[in-house]
Formats: sequence, C-alpha cells, structure tokens
Amino acid sequence: MSSRVLIAGGYGVIGSSIARHLRKINKDIEIVLGGRNPEQGEALARQLGGARAAYLDVHDIERTLSGLGGVDLIVAALQDPADTLLHAAYAHHIAHIGITKLAGDVAPLTFAALQSPPTRPIVLLGHSDGGVNMLVAQRASKDFRSIASIAVASVYDPLDPIGPMNASDFENNEVLSDRALLRRGGKWEWVNADSHVRQVHIADDRIVDGYPVSLLDVPSLAGITNASDIRWDYVQSESNGTRAGGRASHEVYIDMEGVLHSGEEVKRRIVVSDSNGQAHLTGLGVLVSIERILGLDGKPPAEGAVYLPETLVSTDAAIERFTDFGVRIEQMERR
Repeated sequence: MSSRVLIAGGYGVIGSSIARHLRKINKDIEIVLGGRNPEQGEALARQLGGARAAYLDVHDIERTLSGLGGVDLIVAALQDPADTLLHAAYAHHIAHIGITKLAGDVAPLTFAALQSPPTRPIVLLGHSDGGVNMLVAQRASKDFRSIASIAVASVYDPLDPIGPMNASDFENNEVLSDRALLRRGGKWEWVNADSHVRQVHIADDRIVDGYPVSLLDVPSLAGITNASDIRWDYVQSESNGTRAGGRASHEVYIDMEGVLHSGEEVKRRIVVSDSNGQAHLTGLGVLVSIERILGLDGKPPAEGAVYLPETLVSTDAAIERFTDFGVRIEQMERR
C-alpha cells in the first residue's frame, strides 16, 4: 500500500520543489498539494502524476484531513504560527516535518513532546536549506578532534525566487531585526542582528555583510561539536550563477577552525553550491527526511519521536542524494 504525503504550501516555490524531488525518486507515493487556492496547484499535480491539489487552510485543517481519508506525513512548507498542522499531526498519529521554526520557536513543541511522546516522527527542520548545510557540516566535523568555531554564511541572490513567505521575511526585516542566537566564548547570547554584522569573504574575493539569524543550525552544530563560537549569517549578493551570466544559483560557505585528528590546526572552508537555486536545495533537505521517515531508503520506517536532521538522517546517504541531484560540495584549507 502506497503512502500519502500532504505538502502544505505544496504548489509554492519550495513546496513544489519538494513535490518534484519526491516524485523523481518514487512513482508510487500519492502527493497532495495543499493550499487555499487549490486550482493553482492543478497543473503541477498533472505534471507529477499520482497527485492532486486540495483545499487547505491551517485554521481548518480537519476539513482537509477528513476529505483525504488518511495521511502518512504532513510537510509544512508554509508558516503555521499556531502550530495547527503540528497539533493535527499529533492528534491523528501523522508524521510531521516543519521547515519554518526558528530557535526561539521550538520550546512549546519540546515541552509537549516530553509530556506526551509522539507516536510518529516529528522533524524540526527549521535549518538553512532544509538541513542540507547542517548535515554537510556534521560530516565535515568528523575530521576534527576539536572545533573552536563554526561560521555559516548563506548567499541569497535577489534574482533567485525564494517564494513570498521568505521574501517577505527579509524585505520587511522581520527576521533580520529580530534577536539572533549566537554562541560566543562558550556562552549563548541573544543579539540584535544589525549591530552584529560579520564581514564574509565569498567567491572572487568579494567581501559582503552577513547578518546573524536564529536558525536551528546554530544549536544543532553546538550539540554536535561543542564549538565555543557558532553563528549563521544571511548574505544578500549576486550568486556565482548570476555573475557567470546564467540563472541564479545558491551558495553556502561553512568555515570551521579547529584541530584535526592528526593534531594539525586548520581553518577549513566547505562550499555547498546548487546551480538550481535555494528552493531546489531546500527541497533536497526535506526529501532526505521524507525518505527516512517513510522507509523509502530500504530501511524500516522511522519510529515515533522528535527528530533533528542529524538525529534522523545518515549524513553519508544524504550527501550522496544531494550530489545525485547536482549539488556541489567542495572543501579547501584557508589561511
């Protein structure tokens, strides 16, 4: 019996990328593209095959679920401030992936899960690009005996469509003006982004401003590496693809400083690059979590629990999947 996956916001920029990636690796899963204007998703549903568009309003999720007759996984590719989709997943024993929560938003879920453990997987995926960069950094960290600092900078090209939800966040400074979570000197600090700008060196020796944001990458990387200094920065600049005269691409720069297992002190940079843009890369991050939840990777489906990408997904399998879809991951030493 095939699974049924409801993608809330499924015909948006990121939601449609998730749907296309999922269909590429599996022809049997039924994909439901949920949104308040389902007619806008009908063309995509026809392209995918084995899919349909359905009315979905996060304030009336029960109407959608009752009409579908059972769902195995809800992917929330839209803002859900009241956690309506998450509560519905809990109540109906449905797995859930949420990609929009910042570090300051996850306490209610944490307390709820401790008091009433979920029976299906609940994945906190409010990391940059759906957890792709966190997983790449996790893999890179294995080369180190100890890590002193990690600084991640994601470059967003104005010509790369990221969807109205993300565009509104940054254009209105709703994310950048909010408190940003940093780890500095081994201590956690909530800081104002505008007053903690970092100068970031990117391709072609360009120097651009990076603004810290409270993505889940920061506490995730702290849990994995115990590095004393960790931050994630938003950068707006031309991408490598645009500068080469092509379509906008998406680049992420992960800088690590520490001591390798050999005893050598190094400054290492890992560059993650997707020529198809940010939404394409985010869709891949969500895809590897879907694979693991539903057991599409040939292993038994994941058991009920609250997961982070690093506690759910095999980094080696994830990176293999990313490269299969054209993502480039390069590593270099820095002075």
